[in-house]
Amino acid sequence: MTPTPLERLRETMASRYPFVVSALDRSRAEFGAAWEAELTEMLERVFPGPADLDAAAEGYALFVVDLLRRQRQFEQTGTYAAQTYEQAAAQVYFDEEFMSRQYLPGLLLSHYLWPHHFRQLRFFDSAFVAPFTNAGASAVTEIGIGTGIFSRRLLAAAPQARGKALDISPGSVGFARRHLEAYGLGERIEFEIKDATVDPEPCEWLICVEVLEHLEDPLAFLRALRASLQPGGRAFITTALNAANVDHIYLYRSSDEVLRQLEQAGFALEQGFEATAGPPRAPDVPVPAVVAYVVT
Repeated sequence: MTPTPLERLRETMASRYPFVVSALDRSRAEFGAAWEAELTEMLERVFPGPADLDAAAEGYALFVVDLLRRQRQFEQTGTYAAQTYEQAAAQVYFDEEFMSRQYLPGLLLSHYLWPHHFRQLRFFDSAFVAPFTNAGASAVTEIGIGTGIFSRRLLAAAPQARGKALDISPGSVGFARRHLEAYGLGERIEFEIKDATVDPEPCEWLICVEVLEHLEDPLAFLRALRASLQPGGRAFITTALNAANVDHIYLYRSSDEVLRQLEQAGFALEQGFEATAGPPRAPDVPVPAVVAYVVT
């Protein structure tokens, strides 16, 4: 009997990268059948063949190994390794092989295999996608499209809507385009390779997921975002805390720091979300977390 894509993914991980299987099993136990169905559909669409699935498993394992190594260094030094936006861009965003082989497959799978990431997706659905569809909104802009998962979820839930996706990385734009096309949404979203942190375009509904920690001056960017948000508009903005990814520059240690910057930029908080990756390994050791806010 042919294994399902999820079964093959787990078998490949268990045989080649056993250190990553526990995350998959935790999410399956916590989220159950709905999670399994959603992840299975994503695997079938985005990684349709056995070779694609095996490559995705490898990319995720490499992504995790690099992250764990950097996290240990961060715990010792208290600082992120990357210091400038240009440095991160050269090492990550413009390295298309690294992006397509490791970074983007790893990041996409993390949204399902890491419980705190999947809980953030659910918060996005309830706190941003539902109000978008209820309002009958017709356009959304995502700055820093990444893997495309957030725009995909919104456009799938709102058949009347069209999207615009901006990203500095050609690799991200290509991956996200294929992702959206795999769900039959490619004709409803416009992609542009652009540094959207400079002079963001006016919009009424805005998605900006894990961009702030990639910048040297996120407050200046948040002020530009607020100026671009049209009257009555709403934005979904997230960032990572204490998470030493290869391209993270600005260190947020607590959600209070993020909220303070949002307020300084002129945003008003509507809803918030925070989830940690797990318990601390030892007292006073920082734990990676994600925070997300719906702001006006």
